[in-house]
Amino acid sequence: MNTSKVLIVGAGPCGLMTAVELARRGIPVTVVDAAEEAATGSRAVLLWPYSLELFDGLGLRAEADKRGLPVQALCYHTAPGTVLRLPLDAHHAPLVLPQEETVDLLEQELRRLGGTVERGLRVTAVSAGGNTVTATARRADGEEVTFRADWLIGADGSRSTVRQCLGIAFAGAQVPTSFLVAEGPLAGEFEPDAVNYYLGRAGVMLIAPLPGGRARISGALDDPAAPVTPESAQRMLDERGPGGLRFTEVGLAASYASSERIATRFRSGRCFLVGDAAHVHTPTGGQGLNLGFADVRNLVWKLAGVIDGRYDAAILDSYDTERRAAAEQTVAATGKMTRRAVLGPVALLVRNALMSLAHRTGALAKQLVPMLAGWQVRYPDALGLAGPGTPKGLPQPGTRSPAWPLDPDPAGRFQLVGMGPDGGTMSRRGAELAERLPTVLKHRHRVTAGSGFVLLRPDGYVAAAGPEADLGHLTAALKKILTTSHLER
Repeated sequence: MNTSKVLIVGAGPCGLMTAVELARRGIPVTVVDAAEEAATGSRAVLLWPYSLELFDGLGLRAEADKRGLPVQALCYHTAPGTVLRLPLDAHHAPLVLPQEETVDLLEQELRRLGGTVERGLRVTAVSAGGNTVTATARRADGEEVTFRADWLIGADGSRSTVRQCLGIAFAGAQVPTSFLVAEGPLAGEFEPDAVNYYLGRAGVMLIAPLPGGRARISGALDDPAAPVTPESAQRMLDERGPGGLRFTEVGLAASYASSERIATRFRSGRCFLVGDAAHVHTPTGGQGLNLGFADVRNLVWKLAGVIDGRYDAAILDSYDTERRAAAEQTVAATGKMTRRAVLGPVALLVRNALMSLAHRTGALAKQLVPMLAGWQVRYPDALGLAGPGTPKGLPQPGTRSPAWPLDPDPAGRFQLVGMGPDGGTMSRRGAELAERLPTVLKHRHRVTAGSGFVLLRPDGYVAAAGPEADLGHLTAALKKILTTSHLER
């Protein structure tokens, strides 16, 4: 019998990120994976800012930047010689980092923290009872190994055994469109620090830069049954690209289908689903891994807080509510973008004309870029911390805003940002509340003419915002999610 505080099934990026985030908080974890070795290949490559904040918090951002490639712009080529270029600032720019590098980086950090991945163990059964979860895994030679943990996290992909063992449905359907993906060095002129979308009459195609002088192309296949070869990849590049580009070598040429599915529950007692085990969608916009990392970020601070006795266990119910809402928003957005990518000739011309108009007015950058960067995902008030109303000019509960960033805080506490005159009542009351709840609340103050507050969650989302008069309501609501032992220590 192998015992641990948390058992994580799946050693892909989401499983490893979960393990590292828990291990750095001093929580013992066990990670098991069916594969004998870590998967290779670029696979999910775009890390948007919300994911990169995780690497910042782990002290891994510099190494990620070293291995990856920054993206400076999104370019939409609507006609020969016509480019709608959307520059990306630090709040919106992604990093291109091949998935094999992400996995290697996280596994190295897990080892540094004293953790390991037990490979070659395929989970075959999961049962929960009382305060423990038991999982049975089998090696290739048939040997069975039993694991017991207080909590279990299924990060074992779209065909999740954990999800199936828990009897959780994976609602949705396969997308009728199949896609080509090819990678290799490209000879010819294209913007190497931008993600380029070619929206021509022959069809939509993406060209994204990869580290090491390589590039990825991808586009919907006209004939899903036709074999994908280096020659067919070059043909798509010739027909849909700008012309003059040529693969000097093709390291990958394949086709793939995708689905739009969301698990009907992300939590079952002491078991949770993250990443592709919880949701899948089309690859448009490079949202998949980022949606999974956001699952991890949402779950870890809550689970760690329950394990160390700060938060009441009821807080874990909010994971399912919030992350299914996020998945539904993302699946709807990526599905809409995918359908627009396979329009007929007439509709395509209309779409391109509307995009050009939106670009001239600034609406394209204002709407599209924040959506891709993850700033528009909203949570319902599942924690019950929002007040009766939010004054104009303050961020809405359930949103994120680059104007209200978290301060670095190793303890991972809520952060109360007070506003008002220096030394005023808001400054005093905020400091007093943080002194009464030091293990869960950090206070800082902004000197402003008006008075009010914004409460930021440990994952950066706005929990509440309001005038100073609402501080009493906030205090009472915040205490409801805390354990008795952490009230006014």
